[in-house]
Amino acid sequence: MALHRIEFSLFTTAELYLVSVPLVLTLRWAEVIRYTALWCPDFPRRQLPERQDGSRDLLLQKYKIYKSMSTCHFFTINIIVSLYLMKILLLGEYSRLHNSLKEGLEQLGHQVLLVGTGDSFKQFPSDIDVSSKLRKRFFLNKWWQLVYRLTGYNHFKKDIYKNLLKILPELKGFDVVQLINEDAFCIYPDDEITFYKQVFAQNEKIFLSACGEDTHVIRYYDEGHMRYSILDPFKTYPHLKNEAYYSYKYLQPAYQKLHDFVVDKVSGIIPSDLDYAIPYQGHPKALPMIPNPVNVDKIKFNKLIINDKINIFFGINRLSFYKKGSDMILEALDVIRQKYADKVHISLAENLPYTDYVKQYNSAHIFIDQLYSYDQGFNALEAMANGKCVLTGAEEEFFDYFQLKKAPAINVLPETEDVVKKLSGLIENPEKILEVSQNARRFIEKHHHYKNVAQQYVDTWQKFG
Repeated sequence: MALHRIEFSLFTTAELYLVSVPLVLTLRWAEVIRYTALWCPDFPRRQLPERQDGSRDLLLQKYKIYKSMSTCHFFTINIIVSLYLMKILLLGEYSRLHNSLKEGLEQLGHQVLLVGTGDSFKQFPSDIDVSSKLRKRFFLNKWWQLVYRLTGYNHFKKDIYKNLLKILPELKGFDVVQLINEDAFCIYPDDEITFYKQVFAQNEKIFLSACGEDTHVIRYYDEGHMRYSILDPFKTYPHLKNEAYYSYKYLQPAYQKLHDFVVDKVSGIIPSDLDYAIPYQGHPKALPMIPNPVNVDKIKFNKLIINDKINIFFGINRLSFYKKGSDMILEALDVIRQKYADKVHISLAENLPYTDYVKQYNSAHIFIDQLYSYDQGFNALEAMANGKCVLTGAEEEFFDYFQLKKAPAINVLPETEDVVKKLSGLIENPEKILEVSQNARRFIEKHHHYKNVAQQYVDTWQKFG
């Protein structure tokens, strides 16, 4: 079990060796090899080249020097460091939150296993893929889709459940388990409860991320506590039954049962942005919000240059078309296309895998995310890290929480007219696009840096677990 950080520099190496001898047989080599020299109080001081990205490469060089030291020293520090490092199991992936968190945790030296389904067309990577392979087999895919339409029975969910049960032996002995959502794998609620019971029983601390729709959040939205929410289109247009189902299903008894089970078992619920932190305010299991992690080492800042036309990008997700305000965004873009035909180029992308989606918006100056949010979702954050001028949720609550004076994004209301107004202002004042772009990158590096966010998670798991 991982322990809190201890100030080992107060001890001599001999003392550390004496207290560590009984632990030799439980050494976890794979977890500590990269950080062997971290706690060595008498580490040899030699000149090593400094690097801008610094700590990890420098530490690896120190390890190579330390490797030549005595076996006693080597065993001592390996054991001490192994007590600090953690084994972490991340269950589910929706927005790339868990992938970025995994990258940050691994940079800190922790061992992480991510289990996911790819989240439909987005195809997010995972260490263990439990998605239904039936969808890749043409005739079986067509057959089970027909069965679903005729009977309502979803065999794809059952196939994911079967895949989860197969890997249960691999999901034990972790210091921390975190669920991306109470409905982490989008299978039948009773099956999910059965799977969770076995996972929870063979691991230690359990935490839940609040970074998407769940029973508590949807009920809060449905009761009208927010000025606007993703449920507004369904109340305005009752005929949108098919899309509304994916949100309102969380108010059904089966999903309420799943919610109650998970909330009862977890040590805490960690919101990832204000659209979920606000509904969870005052909840007995709610913990302080930890912002989404963004890998700023992978996502490089792309300095915007406007020579000719301004490129505007909007990605369409048909599965959440109205919840994102896509209908109003497309209406606004039609107005902009006619109003500024000689000044703008508009690019649309639809239901693309994550990697293709990122490539598609790479040349954009303006990135349009969504309308029904107070804070930024993951797509918006990564676009901001890349240096795009992003139209998204950036309400007064967001500015207050982060104590901002300069706008890192353009707040847009769920109104066609407001989208047109904000876009027009940017097109007529292109210097504003460049200003917001610079602010966005600085904001991401300060508040969403994946290594810093990963450390916030570690601190939270240790404090509240």
